[in-house]
Formats: sequence, structure tokens, C-alpha cells
Amino acid sequence: MPEPLEPTFRSSMTVELVKHTASDADVLFAARVSTAGEQSLNEIGKDPERSKGLINYLMRERHGSPWEHTSMTFLISAPIFVFREFHRHRAGWSYNESSGRYRELEPVFYWPSADRKLVQQGKPGHYTFVDGPPGMHDFTCVQMEIAYREAYSAYEQMLAAGVAREVARSVLPVGLYSTQYATCNARSLMHFLSLRTTHPDAKVKSHPQREIEMVAEQMETHWAKLMPLTHAAFNANGRVAP
Repeated sequence: MPEPLEPTFRSSMTVELVKHTASDADVLFAARVSTAGEQSLNEIGKDPERSKGLINYLMRERHGSPWEHTSMTFLISAPIFVFREFHRHRAGWSYNESSGRYRELEPVFYWPSADRKLVQQGKPGHYTFVDGPPGMHDFTCVQMEIAYREAYSAYEQMLAAGVAREVARSVLPVGLYSTQYATCNARSLMHFLSLRTTHPDAKVKSHPQREIEMVAEQMETHWAKLMPLTHAAFNANGRVAP
């Protein structure tokens, strides 16, 4: 009988750009078909820098459909509770997540980093998070570890007794790490970023949970390298998705 797996604990999120068809030039040829018809094909392969004014115009006037002619696929590792928030975003998104029905789930669990603010103050919609008193972080991690170890032990015992994986997984907490592919276009990503990041240029302030914001920030870094003109226009126009 194999040795029980030892739980591990982390606070980081990882995001890898797996594949993409996304560039500023993709936006330009899609936009110009409205006035140039088939001649818009001539835009493919041209330097988009000369047309950054058009990109800014499209962003400012919220002509968003040209950005739908792009695609990015990310491989994301994060706790299950992050993916539960992620899946609120449906328009322009596709997901496939690791399944506890078909594979035994590994004991990798979330606990907050030392700089994670743990105390909520104020009413929902009007609250802030502040540092807790001395010792709160250690207390939180200890309580999490106790619960995680107990839950995973029950999971392993159920599997060893022959209980189906899809049933045994029900004892596992949302702090368990999972993995998913998330595919989106640039327009849907901008909408996601407008809600799941805080930024000084945002016209409409958002208050995302820090853990999903950590994922969003990494996705934005990848996207900004692919579409720098679009990213600049997004920021210049208040980070409002077109």
C-alpha cells in the first residue's frame, strides 16, 4: 500500500500563457473590414504602431467587437475558491478544470501569505481589509492546517475503503489547489480585469478578493506583452472594457 501523501501549503498562484492568437494587428484588420471590405486583409502583417490612433478610438468609443478576433489560453493553478469566482465570467470564456472524479487529488492547500490582510471592516460593498493583531496570521495558518490535514486524511481513508473518487472528494475544502485551462478573447479579458484588479487609472473602482486579483495581475502581464497598444489604450480610457 502506498505511503499517504504529505500535505503541502502555499500562498502563490501561477499563470502560464499556453497558446495565443492575439496581437494589436488582429484588431485593426477586423475593424477595417467595415470600411475597406476585402482590402482589410492588407492590414495583416503590417506594423500596428502606425494605427494606434484607431485602436484608441475604438477603445474610447467602445467599439469592442474587433477584440473578439483574438484568443489566449492560460494554464492556472489556484485554490478552488478562486475558480468559483472565476466561473462567474462566462461571456467569451471557456474552462476545463482538473476533475476529482477521474484522478486522485493531491494535498496542496492554500494559506495566506504574511502580508495578506485578514480583518474585514465595514459593511459589504463598503468594507476594507486591515492587518490583524499580532499572532493572527500564525493562528489562521495553524487552524487551516489542522482542518486541511483532517479533511485529506478522511479523503484518503474513504478511497482506501473503496469509496468512489467522485464521492470521497466531497470532504475536501475549497482551499485545495486545482488546475484549469481558461481561454478568452481580449475583450472578455478586459472585462475580467476591470472587475478583478485594483488600478489607479480605473474609472470604476473594484474591490476584488486578493487571491483572484493575484491571478488577474499575472494574466494582464502576459496580455500586455502580446497587445501593448491595446493595453495602453485600455489604461488611458479608464480600464473600461469596450
